[in-house]
Amino acid sequence: MKIYVIGGKAKTGKNTLGAYIREASKDYGYKPCVMRITAPLYEYARDYFEWDGNENTKPREFLQKMGIEIIKEKLGKKDFLLNRLVEDIEILQEFFDTFIITDARLVHEFEYLKEKFPDVVAIKLERKNYRDMLNDSERNHITEKDIDNYKNFDYVVENKTRLGLKETARKIVSEENGVI
Repeated sequence: MKIYVIGGKAKTGKNTLGAYIREASKDYGYKPCVMRITAPLYEYARDYFEWDGNENTKPREFLQKMGIEIIKEKLGKKDFLLNRLVEDIEILQEFFDTFIITDARLVHEFEYLKEKFPDVVAIKLERKNYRDMLNDSERNHITEKDIDNYKNFDYVVENKTRLGLKETARKIVSEENGVI
């Protein structure tokens, strides 16, 4: 079982890269599943706080506060989201052989998944000179800065175009499957 873990700042194209890795994995005959570490936070936002599920109206401040300030710091549940993800992978591995995590934001998330699973591919996605729509508080949050100096990535990918991202995804999947 291979697990691709994609990290990067807001709007770098993590979900797009994940979709391309999924597509390329299927071409190699694998059964891929795209997942998010933060899936429970999105469920809370939709189910209890009336978020419409639209990416354009995503309550980033709520997600950051719930995930870091409340769950990790106030409640001391540092691995809550990761434990839920690992449980989901353990259950879903009966149906899928490749998992693509599209929202890693913290060094601990990469390290935790590498510790739990033997075949983790860590990918950092960058989008240089892109002006995000975050406010200063969101932009300076730990979830936007923590992996800036992390050195244990298998791949660092610069998102310049969708076509380039798609080609890079194919290259990564090819290399990871021993085809060069």
